[in-house]
Amino acid sequence: MEKENLPRKFTSLSDFHRVFGQTKPFHPMISLIDISLSNIYPDEVFNSFVTDFYQIIYKPDISGKARYGQSHYDFAEGGLIFSAPGQIFQSPPSTGKSGYVLSIHPDFLLSYPLAKKIKQHGFFSYAANEALHLSDQEKETILSVFKIIDEELKSRIDDLSHEVVISQLELLLNYCNRFYKRQFITRKPLSNDLLARMEETLEEYFNNTESLGKVLPTVQYLAEELNTSPSYLSDMLRSLTGQNTQNHIHNKLIEKAKEKLSTTENSISEIAYLLGFEHPQSFSKFFKAKTNLSPSEFRQSFN
Repeated sequence: MEKENLPRKFTSLSDFHRVFGQTKPFHPMISLIDISLSNIYPDEVFNSFVTDFYQIIYKPDISGKARYGQSHYDFAEGGLIFSAPGQIFQSPPSTGKSGYVLSIHPDFLLSYPLAKKIKQHGFFSYAANEALHLSDQEKETILSVFKIIDEELKSRIDDLSHEVVISQLELLLNYCNRFYKRQFITRKPLSNDLLARMEETLEEYFNNTESLGKVLPTVQYLAEELNTSPSYLSDMLRSLTGQNTQNHIHNKLIEKAKEKLSTTENSISEIAYLLGFEHPQSFSKFFKAKTNLSPSEFRQSFN
């Protein structure tokens, strides 16, 4: 069957289940699909899809090597892939039809703190090629939570069902957060390489006369230059240095400002313009907030 080029849009779990060849979900706002029981897999029909709900997809049989940052890692052990409402999802290559798809409509989380907290998890804004790789033990942990959610949805519908499922979702996300932090540590060579390339990118930006006087470098700009997502980049940097991407940009700005104040005769206004500040007052305020000295005071300290 020829695939559609445009992403398929899913607005309901029922429609998503139907395309999978599944019966209607037990709950209209949350479901767990066992892919091995499906007759149809979406990548056989269309190249990509977008939904109105959160999804956590476990695939144990992803084949070959998947791109991760600027490197490639063996995906044979499988892993978790996350997507948020409105994100275009493209399934990675698979050698078989197995795994699970947990779908959660945002309305299911309303009136619970998780509705806000779930948006703070960086992995929901990562690209599909930044999957969470699982060890065998981590895989068993994740699948055990999936099982509890599945059993709760199928057999225990009462006045506490909603709270029980919410608590399991919180537990699941906490585990995912823990495993991602472990992943940053175990993939430290990759992270260190990304950090080094980020420093090179910032250095080139400030040394490039064509970019001087335009705008300050943004987190989005750096992420695009490094071929990663803004949230992944910040999470990785925090794990290595304790600072996010914005902090690193500010540190480089101060470094370059000090360099120009101490080695050139450019005026404060000229330096502000060269660094990308629209107004000299903004530069002076920024510099003093970071160093406890005004640009003039810092320059005078060298005389």
